[in-house]
Parts: sequence; structure tokens; C-alpha cells
Amino acid sequence: MQRLPISNDSLHLLPDPTVETLRRDQDGLEAQRTLAEECPVALVYNGTTAAVVMATPADLQDLALGFSLTEGTIENVADLKSLDIIPGPSGIELRMWLAGTSEQRFKRRQRRLVGPTGCGLCGIESLADAARPASHLTRSIIIRARQVESALLALSDAQTLNRATRATHAAGFFHPDQELVAIREDVGRHNALDKLAGALAANNVSATEGAIVLTSRVSIELVQKAAAISCPMLVAMSAPTALAVRAAQACGITLIAVARGSAFEVFSHPDAISG
Repeated sequence: MQRLPISNDSLHLLPDPTVETLRRDQDGLEAQRTLAEECPVALVYNGTTAAVVMATPADLQDLALGFSLTEGTIENVADLKSLDIIPGPSGIELRMWLAGTSEQRFKRRQRRLVGPTGCGLCGIESLADAARPASHLTRSIIIRARQVESALLALSDAQTLNRATRATHAAGFFHPDQELVAIREDVGRHNALDKLAGALAANNVSATEGAIVLTSRVSIELVQKAAAISCPMLVAMSAPTALAVRAAQACGITLIAVARGSAFEVFSHPDAISG
């Protein structure tokens, strides 16, 4: 595992990812309900806030690392010198210090955005940035049709936070030989994928060797984030947008969506699916 220097002094002050609350049903009966927490999380590089996302306050080191990778701020773990997780009354700051060329890259691409749970592209600086092209990926994996169902079942079984709250998305990494390797959950689908990307990088797992499995629909930014970590396959429970399909086709990603049980639809590069 690649260790990112991290300050642990204030981690005990972080909010819990779930909150217990009283609610009444339609008959007026009170009972406990477990809710997913969400709070503002600022991603700060060398003292400059680059983004604020609404996120579940868990796996924040993975979020910091994964967001930095999928947004192109860094190329690998070594590009981050340190991370401080700083909780405060208004939210949480992920204070990162960049190394070498990453600092210069950040200054060139600096942007400010606010990303609520339903949006991943708010605040970008130009229309061209919204549909930024990704490098074409070289795919070396084949997945069997029955493994799509296995991946979805494994992801569902591993969603402990969603099982408690019924309010979170999940992103998992499925290896054709090792099955479900990692999973991360969050109230935001983009955050879940960023957390997964960070977890894979921290554990030296190459995203080129498997498929990302999502509980959400597939929009353009999810394809872009998958391409940024060189993952050649996306499997999603819900449908993609037309732009996401065009992006997946252009960069070489096999996009499988509307996947429920043994049924699924392939929208790009179907040669990666065997019988």
C-alpha cells in the first residue's frame, strides 16, 4: 500500500457517516431511522480551494487522492506530499500539498467549482472543459456475460452503508479473476467513484485489469473519471446519457448499463463481452 502522509490529530472530530433520528410513519407511530450524513468537503491544494463537494464524511483520504487523480491534478500518489483532514463548524477541509510538476499543473488548470450530490461539472471555466476528450484506452480484459450479474450481486451485498440508510451510491471494482476487489459508498455518485479511485491507487491496484461497477446512471463525468484512471470497462445499474455513450465509444471504454439481474445492455465496444 502506498502511504500518503496524513495528519490524524483531528480525525476524532469528524462527523459520523450515519445519524440516528426519530421519524413518524403514516399512522403517526414513532421509530428510529438511520440517515446518511452529508457535509461540505473542500479540496484544497497548496492553500487554494479547488472544489467543494457534498459528501459522506468517510474514506476522506480516498476521496482526496481519487479526486486528485480523476480530475488530473496529479498522476500518481507520489505527486501528493501530504494531506491534512481538518474538520470545522462549516465542513471539512482536505488540505493537500502538491509535489513538483503537479503544483505547476494545478496552477495551469486551476478552477473553482461547487459540486452538490447531483452534479459533477458545476463551475467549470469553459464549454470545452465539459466534454474534455480522454486518451484512448488499451483494453486487455474480457468479461463473461454471467460475470456482469455476479459483479452486481457482489456490489449489492457489500453496500453496508446503503443497507443501513437506503440513501447512498456505491462504486466497486470487479476483477474477472478475483471478483469484487474494493467498494466505496457516498451520498454522491461522483464521490463514490473518486473514493474508489483513491482506494485502488493507495493499494497499488491497477484499474486497467477490471471493471468499475456503479449503482447509478452513467453521465459524461463518470466516463471521464474512469478514463482518467485507465479503467476500460463500466457496468451500471441505470442508463447512460447519450454524451456518456459517445465519450465511452471515443476513448475505448466498454459501457454496460441498465444491468439488472442477468439482463444488461452494451452501449460501446461489445467485443469485451464473451458468452
